[in-house]
Amino acid sequence: MVNIVKKVNKDNENGARRAVIEDLFYDFNKNRHQVYWANFVRGIFFGVGSVLGGTVVIALLIALLSHLVDLPGGIGGFIQYVVNTVQKR
Repeated sequence: MVNIVKKVNKDNENGARRAVIEDLFYDFNKNRHQVYWANFVRGIFFGVGSVLGGTVVIALLIALLSHLVDLPGGIGGFIQYVVNTVQKR
């Protein structure tokens, strides 16, 4: 019996929290068109930022590898092969 009362209280609290969050959302975003447009623009910026960030990381990695070409023991030759392959494509 005690478990049922706790579950009902917890469900009521979760429902009240959800209602408050929904009210806040609809107060700030009264027009669905604005919400869709804001999410679309956010997605565009996220995609562009991801591409730019990935490009910078790859460029830094290639620069780092090109400085490691002089390592002895065959490692330098392998790194030179990787750098040449990436630069050709």
